[in-house]
Amino acid sequence: MGSKIAIIGTGYVGLTTGACLAHLGHTVVCADIIQEKVDALNRGEIPILEAGLGDLVNEGLRAGQLSFVMGAKNAVAEAEFIYLCVPTPQGGDGSADLSYIQDAAAEIAPHLLSEAIVINKSTVPVGSTRVVEKALGRSDISVVSNPEFLREGSAVHDFLNPDRVVIGAEDQGAAIRVAGLYLGLAAPLQVTDPASAETIKYASNAFLATKISFVNAIAAVCEAVGADVNDVVLGMGYDKRIGNAFLRPGPGWGGSCFPKDSHALVKIAEDAGYDFGLLKGVIDVNEDQFERVADKIERVAGGSVQGKTVAVWGLTFKARTDDLRDSPALEIIRRLLDRGAVIQAYDPSGPDGADSRLAGIAVMADPYDAVAGAEVLAILTEWDEFKWMDFDKVGEVMAAKRVVDGRNLVDRAGLRRRGFSYEGIGRS
Repeated sequence: MGSKIAIIGTGYVGLTTGACLAHLGHTVVCADIIQEKVDALNRGEIPILEAGLGDLVNEGLRAGQLSFVMGAKNAVAEAEFIYLCVPTPQGGDGSADLSYIQDAAAEIAPHLLSEAIVINKSTVPVGSTRVVEKALGRSDISVVSNPEFLREGSAVHDFLNPDRVVIGAEDQGAAIRVAGLYLGLAAPLQVTDPASAETIKYASNAFLATKISFVNAIAAVCEAVGADVNDVVLGMGYDKRIGNAFLRPGPGWGGSCFPKDSHALVKIAEDAGYDFGLLKGVIDVNEDQFERVADKIERVAGGSVQGKTVAVWGLTFKARTDDLRDSPALEIIRRLLDRGAVIQAYDPSGPDGADSRLAGIAVMADPYDAVAGAEVLAILTEWDEFKWMDFDKVGEVMAAKRVVDGRNLVDRAGLRRRGFSYEGIGRS
């Protein structure tokens, strides 16, 4: 027999968590604050691009295991477990803004069943369970930390096949009850205190960001000394202490988590009296990478992009998602626009050209239209379909056969045989 669960917030984390918990046999009610979104979700219409999520949502709706309501207080009346999955945006000083979590906790507090458990699923600073406890103002309610480790583009797979499930609780009975929600998932279960659980999330993202910044710095060294970063990374990855995950050079890291969480961890450390210089360096290397890639595109275009058309393939921060938040591609495009470039772009996710984040960019519905008349093509997101484009056709419509491959994605030998000049990241 499954449990009754409420999910507050239907973004990436909330919607994935709700759909997957319903799939595991629980009865789940998800709440949001936008009526049109609630109505669409109850019709099985998914507002984000995420593999397998639409199928799970519709499965839950058909089975009566999943529903969507307007307003947090309307989701919690019968819930034994309440997941807080609301935004924690970055504040001006780098810290996480907890106002959404505090407001949600205050709203639901009068409506909770006695002995219900409130679960922090959002990424929150150390000590946030205390913040939620204070906002709830109820001694009969336990607050537990249960951080998410979902990757956009594979969030459903990650939830149902996790590397680990981490639960942080002062009350061991509450921890055991939350652990019971995940029965059937073959994954290590770690029960710890709330502060450690919250730190595990930040430390994990910061370490992954560090690996990416490191390999991008090594790519710069490879370009300087004439080495090939792909071979260097292959040789490193055979060492089991290092591994090959997240050792792939590119235009920099971004998305909804790494930038926010890295800055937040620097601020958490600062508030605790520790100067996290290493992580500051990781962030600085990432900013440098955006500039390095923009410089490379400008150089390949003939030394200046002023008044020149630059084609860009890839706008989202990674493939298999439609998320533009803190996209490295957009960071690089902004630098090119500042230098006077004309940008024609294509992304397989079909972004809305009216999106304010795409201001100044001509967003094309066809990849070949994007390269028409371009002096250089920059590949900035690792969509697989870019590997299989007809580069003979690309060459015919470009003003010059020049490619900057920001993901080392396409066949450089094949391009050079077709008369293209090609530059990747960290490749001689």
